[in-house]
Amino acid sequence: MNESFKTPQVNSSHEEANGDFEGREEGFQRSLFEVAWANRWLILATTILSLTAAFIYLAKATPIFTSSSRVYVEQSGPKILDETQGVMTQSKNYLYTQAELMKSTPIIKEAIEENDMASMRTFDEIDNPTGYLKKQLQVSVGKKDDILSVSFDSPYPAEAAHVVNEIIDSYITYHSQRKRSTSAEVLKILQKEKTKRAKELEENLHAMMNFKRENEGLAFENNGNNIILDRLANLSQAVTDAQLALIEAKSEYDTVKAMVSDPKKVKQFVEAKRVSGLYVSSGTENTRLKAELDRLELRLADLKRQVTEDHPSVIALEEKIASIETDLEESDQEFASAQLAVARERHMAAKKQLDEVSTFFEEQRAAAMDLNDQLAQYTILESEYQQSKKLNDILDERIKELNITEDVGALNISILEVARAPKDPSKPQKARVAAMALVLGLMAGGGLALLRDFMDKRIRGAEEITALLGLPVLGVIPLMSKRKSMAERGRRVALNPSSPVSEAYRTVRTAVFFGVPKESCKTILVTSPQPAEGKSTLISNLGITMAQAGQKTLIVDADFRRPKQHEVFEFDREPGISNILAGESQIDSVIKNTSIDGLDVLACGPSIPNASELLNSDEFGELLSSLKAKYDRILLDAPPVMPVADARILAAMCDVTLLVLRADSSTRNVSVAACEALAGVGARPLGVVVTAPGKKMSKYGYGYGYGYGYGYSYEEDDKSSAKSA
Repeated sequence: MNESFKTPQVNSSHEEANGDFEGREEGFQRSLFEVAWANRWLILATTILSLTAAFIYLAKATPIFTSSSRVYVEQSGPKILDETQGVMTQSKNYLYTQAELMKSTPIIKEAIEENDMASMRTFDEIDNPTGYLKKQLQVSVGKKDDILSVSFDSPYPAEAAHVVNEIIDSYITYHSQRKRSTSAEVLKILQKEKTKRAKELEENLHAMMNFKRENEGLAFENNGNNIILDRLANLSQAVTDAQLALIEAKSEYDTVKAMVSDPKKVKQFVEAKRVSGLYVSSGTENTRLKAELDRLELRLADLKRQVTEDHPSVIALEEKIASIETDLEESDQEFASAQLAVARERHMAAKKQLDEVSTFFEEQRAAAMDLNDQLAQYTILESEYQQSKKLNDILDERIKELNITEDVGALNISILEVARAPKDPSKPQKARVAAMALVLGLMAGGGLALLRDFMDKRIRGAEEITALLGLPVLGVIPLMSKRKSMAERGRRVALNPSSPVSEAYRTVRTAVFFGVPKESCKTILVTSPQPAEGKSTLISNLGITMAQAGQKTLIVDADFRRPKQHEVFEFDREPGISNILAGESQIDSVIKNTSIDGLDVLACGPSIPNASELLNSDEFGELLSSLKAKYDRILLDAPPVMPVADARILAAMCDVTLLVLRADSSTRNVSVAACEALAGVGARPLGVVVTAPGKKMSKYGYGYGYGYGYGYSYEEDDKSSAKSA
């Protein structure tokens, strides 16, 4: 075989070309605007679909009405004696405690049972109205004020308002009951103390009056300058204050002591402290137990609707509830015991203070008696009378206040806004849903556009080819009608020389003539990366334009697998190249003249099983050398590069190679791979010809798939191809 026609080995320049092609393929990216514009109909369709879904949802969605009420809850507690003593401790978490209390199971259950709310249409499909209402009722604390907002959603506006109002009424009733219970306990203590102090006042009055009658001649003068008597008066006032403090401490101590001994009263005491805000657990255990108890009670109620009360699950659940209640009782008992210890300490301190003040008072009284026994005795009696009278007046005032409080209930709760049936639904919010649908549609459309652009590897136009492959675009061939036959498309330049398609082929011819000197461009290989990209149509029309330019041109159909040139020029494929190489025919007898002056065609001949071996033989190299001596230009129609090795063998033999790509069909990765394959055999690519720009390929392809044991099938391309090559 002639050494000049041997297939060259891959060298270092091939490796450099591979890296160059890969870099251009990875670096080619379109801007977001270009991607969006290219997929504008997809984005528009997705947006319209999203808006349509939103409108359907709005048309079919059940309108939900929200009714709200605003409540002001003032933190307060019962006073025992005066304004500065006996007021319940203030709590920072008071309002949040009240918000949770309003959503608690006892209040909600009471509201449902008292008003028969379970029969409302809102709860038609709800098995557990208490649990449902506990989850759906919204109670929030104002960020800039101390007002509770209570709201509820329902498809029925009147029922939404009714539920909110009844919950608030139940909450106020609960508060009133707890407040009356606490006030009643304090009232009992004060009434008992009042009876005792009234008797003492009466005794002091009788003693003072009897002493006055027995000592009629006693001169009662104003001893304002008497230090002993002034000091006695001051100590008398101190004794009175100490006695009041002792009464307060003793009242509180007796109250707590009486409650601690009775479990029911302990629970009432703790609830009273919790409602008032004094009892706020510092840990999470008590809160967890309360939440667990509420959850188990709801679960038990649901379970009893399904099974009998003697069911093992019910018994186990009741035992667990009893265990949690025991833990809560122990926690409450600990809190009550702590309160008892505090009250005891206050009582002991008040008693000690009274003892000390009384000691000083007795000493001062003895001194006064020595000075004027009669006057001192009367002064003492009067002082005791005044002390008893003042204490009785204070007790009377507190008893009156507690009686009024017990009657009126929870005056510290004010309803600022009563829940009313709303006229307009709050859900769904049409404007918001439409805006969200629009945004989601645009986002989904944009995402699909990016995904489609990422997955779509097709080449779009000449600019992309130049940027991707680094090869010049020699021409762009417009799409021809698929209704035309192969012969009409293949001889378009001869049949319709004034058409834009014919002019495009002449442009390619001019690029070839001026791209490489004639002596260096006698044998021209025309191939494509994959089937159905228009190479056979290009080579026949390009051959016609070269012949019309006065150059003797030969078209060699070297595609033994899917020959097309005999169909273009309408003659038999036999005899041909395979007959010449087999020694059955001579060159001159096989070459066929066409109707175009200066253009001859050499068909491929009968099919052979070993096309690659035949093209790589010495005989084919000698045949090509002899043809170069007879013609100015030789155009070789080769199979696609990627499926078989034929095009690579021919590219190594020819002077230049034209690569044919079809816009919107040829893919970037396959085109780059084809260029790498050609570069690997030392081919000299002259440029790229783009066919059918902006149009999709019509039905055409290498139906046999270029199989032949090469492991590369284009069956899918056959199904989606458009035009004949």
